[in-house]
Amino acid sequence: MGIEIQAGVAARDVQLDVDIPAGQCTAILGPNGAGKSTLLDLISGLLKPTSGSIRIRGREVAGHEKFVPTHRRGVGLLAQDPLLFPHLNVLQNVEFGLRSRGVTGEAERVARAQLELLGCGHLAENLSTGVSGGQAQRIALARALVTDPEVLLLDEPLAALDAVSAPEIRAVLAEHVRQRTTVLVTHDLLDVLVLAQHVVVLNKGRVVASGPTAEVLARPRDAYLANFLGVNVLSGVLEGTELELAPGLRLRGLEASAGAATAGWASFPATAVTLHRNNPHGSARNTLPATVRAIEPRGQVVRVLCDLAGQQVAVDVTPQSVAQLEVAVGTDVLLAIKATAVALY
Repeated sequence: MGIEIQAGVAARDVQLDVDIPAGQCTAILGPNGAGKSTLLDLISGLLKPTSGSIRIRGREVAGHEKFVPTHRRGVGLLAQDPLLFPHLNVLQNVEFGLRSRGVTGEAERVARAQLELLGCGHLAENLSTGVSGGQAQRIALARALVTDPEVLLLDEPLAALDAVSAPEIRAVLAEHVRQRTTVLVTHDLLDVLVLAQHVVVLNKGRVVASGPTAEVLARPRDAYLANFLGVNVLSGVLEGTELELAPGLRLRGLEASAGAATAGWASFPATAVTLHRNNPHGSARNTLPATVRAIEPRGQVVRVLCDLAGQQVAVDVTPQSVAQLEVAVGTDVLLAIKATAVALY
């Protein structure tokens, strides 16, 4: 049994209903303001819900007339900023959590052992102000793990690290989040792929998707998640192997729906779309009318954002193609999308 959240925070317009599985790492995704920090605050006890309840391993920690404070929840936190105490050395920083719980005689031995596990044993006597960014994050992780918390909260722990330190800490985290109930807030797809077995997607204070990582990432139903993955996602009415985007406007794909027409989605990469001013013809293609809404240079390619029946489609093309087609904002175009690249669900 992991973490069960059926709780709301009225002032933030957040209403969450989600189960976080035990013994796994769950990645929390969503745009800024989606409710990710609120979710962490609710689990850690930094915020009281105005309605509903929260349970950790079956124990109610927040609910009607009940609120368990942070220090009694068995939760460890690792954030972007290691927040090491500058007046303490490395060993004393790691000992802090143990000593604050009344552990005295064993505190030094346990803290040194945790530092050794994270490759920082040789830094034990150093002042925390003299270590590198990557070392500081390892030490902060040691401090979070040394009390053996029931739940480990990771709030974008790699966001402030450089290109050398981030892969090192990601590898360390991969070793230590396995078999431990971990909640990871991140904006990095690599973190999700390497660390998480479960994904929860938030938007506007609500859960919009939840499930095993492979399943959620394979079938994005949310614009943020689609952008996060670098694919387009369109919604409509799914029937057979076609998704109706608007009356008379259909997108063909690979997978067939079961039974009668139902709400459905289609996803496809921006590289599977080509721009045309005239009908390109081709049996393997969907040819759909759209209007250019924005043009964004992205290194060696140009991303053209188009409006297709009120939904956005991103197309990656070369600068030469943009020039040859004389494409500008407001230009009416035809989007050719390979049916074999469209996943319907």
